[in-house]
Amino acid sequence: MASMSGLDFVRAIFSGELPEPPIMQTVGPFDCTAEPGAVVINSIPGIQHYNPIGSVHGGYAAILLDSAMGLAVQTMLPAGSGYTTLEFKISFVKAITKDTGQIRTEGRVFHVGRRAGTAEARIIDSSGRLLAHATTTCLVFEIPAAKT
Repeated sequence: MASMSGLDFVRAIFSGELPEPPIMQTVGPFDCTAEPGAVVINSIPGIQHYNPIGSVHGGYAAILLDSAMGLAVQTMLPAGSGYTTLEFKISFVKAITKDTGQIRTEGRVFHVGRRAGTAEARIIDSSGRLLAHATTTCLVFEIPAAKT
């Protein structure tokens, strides 16, 4: 990671050149794309994502939103830099169920500086209806080079 630009790093994960983060196995994304300052993650919610009240757990949306926002910030970072989420706020607009079908999570950067980055994300269904949205602030930091 320290030797790659943020955009190259994110694209390498999405292409399978680098391993997918284990947390993403829980949401099963597919057809992910990354451009400078923007990330798209497509996925299909299923019964395995349900909470006890009969809808997709909010944690499913939180994983997708946090990932899309953070990775969008990462795409703007030079080699040797990384990020971590300092805070995020989510608003759930419509219930997500197994019948929702394919959803699209879009993350976009507002600003990335030397020490912090801000971004937003939204989840929409195949009809373009907003299901959830979020904002984040990320801490930007230097990644120490590997010792040889």
